[in-house]
Amino acid sequence: MIPIKRSHHPPEHTARGSMIGLAWAFTPTIGLQMLFVITTWIVARRLFRWDFNVIVGVAWTWTTNALTMLPSYYAFYVTGQMMLGQWHDLAGYQSFLTLWQSTAGAMGEDANLAETATLYGEVLLGWGVAMLVGCIPWAALVGWVGYAWTLRFVRSYQEGRARRRHAAAVARAALRAERVDFATPAQ
Repeated sequence: MIPIKRSHHPPEHTARGSMIGLAWAFTPTIGLQMLFVITTWIVARRLFRWDFNVIVGVAWTWTTNALTMLPSYYAFYVTGQMMLGQWHDLAGYQSFLTLWQSTAGAMGEDANLAETATLYGEVLLGWGVAMLVGCIPWAALVGWVGYAWTLRFVRSYQEGRARRRHAAAVARAALRAERVDFATPAQ
């Protein structure tokens, strides 16, 4: 919240950061999302002269993390299966967890880079297409909601801050006027 509140840029700049961060957060790329936000920021600035608050974007990627990974991956998977018309293959959450654990458990704790790559290859081939397709509506919807909410929040915050500053300036002016009146001798 601090970078959102303290930004000196227009509200749209900060809202775009929220949109990009949340859009990347709702993709099956946990662990790479911050890198993707930074890459998007570099490409957008250099090629399209389009800018956003990269700090806000990176921070919003943390909405999906190791704790929320499996539920979000499951939501992407089921959404993707429905979008691909594969209604017969909608595994329940418990089945999804079992499949995930069996794939991840096959590696063990001493997994090296090749075994980790194999795991991600199995995940990509087994469920990856459905998850990649299924994340698109989630990323678009959550990114848009994040943009709209942040834009409304920042505008409201800036208007409130401007009202408070104006009220403080009026109060200071009134206090100065009182001091001047008090300092001048009565006639």
